[in-house]
Amino acid sequence: MVTESEFDRERIAIIVAPNGARKTKQDHPRLPMTIEEMVTEALECQSAGAAMIHLHARDSKGNHSLEIEDNLNIYHTVKKAVGDKMLVQLTTEAVGMYTAQQQMALIKVVKPEAASFALRELIPETDSESQGAEFFHWVAEQGILSQIILYDQADIERFFLLREKGVLPKYHQHGLVVLGRYHKAQQSSPWDLRSLKLERFVEEKIRCAVCAFGAKEQDCLTSAMLLGLDVRIGFENNHLSANGEVAKNNAAQVQRLRTISEMLNIPLCDASALWEAIEAP
Repeated sequence: MVTESEFDRERIAIIVAPNGARKTKQDHPRLPMTIEEMVTEALECQSAGAAMIHLHARDSKGNHSLEIEDNLNIYHTVKKAVGDKMLVQLTTEAVGMYTAQQQMALIKVVKPEAASFALRELIPETDSESQGAEFFHWVAEQGILSQIILYDQADIERFFLLREKGVLPKYHQHGLVVLGRYHKAQQSSPWDLRSLKLERFVEEKIRCAVCAFGAKEQDCLTSAMLLGLDVRIGFENNHLSANGEVAKNNAAQVQRLRTISEMLNIPLCDASALWEAIEAP
């Protein structure tokens, strides 16, 4: 007989990434590009079940921007709109346009409650470990949730190595494993999870999310939820629904994932529960 504790499932969080760095309204007419559109998107996605939103600021021409003024405006406007009901995360994605120094400077000025960082961009080699350690420990000390983006098993192994070496702090940190970014035509599959050793995140009680490029996004995320991992969904990675049709908007994608979680009896975290679940010092 299965006891109640044995049947309990991990509470997972849904994160939404509504626009990304490269897509425009030519990709989808409901892709948010202005601050006003992002506020609307954030409120709708929060109501649909998202605990955190991943923001990409755009400049006046609609291009990806890590300029401080652009990010100050979008971060504080969205945060004021959602309040404590949703965590607001800034991206530091370089897109070949920004240096590591510019990425770090952005976070030092804006001081968002959460930010995402590609390990390959911020600490690309051994020579950058000292600078990376100083920055990431500062981030943790500020109470900023750093989400470390990992693209393959080599990135995952390096993430744990840098934690062991003390380069990365062991608190206020969250992982994000990306499926399909470098696959043919950027199409992921649930089978991609089999090639990754994700159990260490669970064993060491490090919160980790999965996102997936391509039409099988929801299949991949459903598999990740069953493993007790957080999930990130949104037009940054895919704008098709599970049946292959163009999705109505980001909120509809979030709602579909929430419905799946309810069908599978997988409980969800809200913003406060997600923050409480992140490791404390």
